[in-house]
Amino acid sequence: MIRRDLQVDTHGRLKHFLTIEGLGSELLLRILDTAESFAGVGDRAVKKVPLLRGKTIVNLFFEPSTRTLTTFELAAKRLSADVLNINVGASSTTKGETLLDTLRTLEAMQCDMFVVRHAQSGAASFIARHTAPHISVVNGGDGRHAHPTQALLDLFTIRRHKGVLQGLRIAIVGDIANSRVARSQIHALTAVGVAEIRVVAPKTLIPSGVDSLGVRVFYRLTEGLRDVDVIMMLRLQKERMQGAVLPSTHEYFHFYGLTEERLSLAKPDAIVMHPGPLNRGVEIESEVADGAQSVILEQVRYGIAVRMAVMALTLGSHASRERSEP
Repeated sequence: MIRRDLQVDTHGRLKHFLTIEGLGSELLLRILDTAESFAGVGDRAVKKVPLLRGKTIVNLFFEPSTRTLTTFELAAKRLSADVLNINVGASSTTKGETLLDTLRTLEAMQCDMFVVRHAQSGAASFIARHTAPHISVVNGGDGRHAHPTQALLDLFTIRRHKGVLQGLRIAIVGDIANSRVARSQIHALTAVGVAEIRVVAPKTLIPSGVDSLGVRVFYRLTEGLRDVDVIMMLRLQKERMQGAVLPSTHEYFHFYGLTEERLSLAKPDAIVMHPGPLNRGVEIESEVADGAQSVILEQVRYGIAVRMAVMALTLGSHASRERSEP
C-alpha cells in the first residue's frame, strides 16, 4: 500500500495522485466538488480557464490508451497548461536509456507534472519517489494496481445521476482479477459509504481474498444484478490473462453479458457504466450500450472535468507550498 504522506501533505493537500487507497472521503469529495465547477467549461465558446497557464504537463505513456491520453490532454489544455505527449515506444528508453535518465531529462525541461501510464504495477509510485520535489505525478493506470482517475469519474457520474453516493447498491461485473479499474472502484465506493458493493464474475476471474475488501461475491449474473442501482461492466483484459481462464468469448457473453433481459433485474432507474473500450457482444449487447440507461459516453465527458480537478488541486498544492516556504 502506498503511504498517505507520499500523496498528501501535512495540510491535507494533494502532492501526487497515485491511488485511491488511504485518501479518505473528505479529499475524494473535494475532488468531485472541484470537478463540478469544471463540468461546464466544455460548453463555453472558449473552452479554457487560465488556472494552469504557464505550467507544463507531460503525458508519459508506456502503454497505449487513446481514451485516457486524450482526456488527460484535453483536461490540461482546458486549464491552459502546455502539454507534451511522450511516445515512449519511440523514445530513448528503447535505445537503452533508463527510466530515471528519462525523468532527469524531462525535469531539465522544467516540467511541472507527469501523467504516467505503465504496464507495471507501482510504476507511478516509483516515479513519484524519484522525481524532483516540485513535480507532481498522476497515475493514469499502472498494471493491475490502480486507475484512480477512472474511479473518480465513475463516482462523479453516479453522483450526477443519483444525487447521492451513500446508500446505493452497486454491481461490478466482469474481469475483476485483472482489472485495475475494479480495484480502484472498490476503494473509492467504500470510502464514500455506498451500502453494498457486489462483484460478479466466473470463479476464474475473481481474485482470491477479494471479499476482504468488503464486497459480496456473486458467480451468477442474474443473482448479482437483482435490485442494484448501478451496474459497472468491465472489459475482459485478455492481454493480462495467463492460461485458459475462459472457454470462449461467446460462452462468456452467454453467462455474463449484459442484455436488456438481465438489465431488467436491476432497479428500473439503474444506470449502466463501462470504462471502455467496450466489446459489444462480449461484455454488453449494443441495445444496452446505446440504450436509455447507459451513461457510458457521459463517463468520457465527465472524465475531462475530473482530470481537470485532479491536475488543478495537485499543482495548486505545489504552488501553495512554494509560496509558504521561506
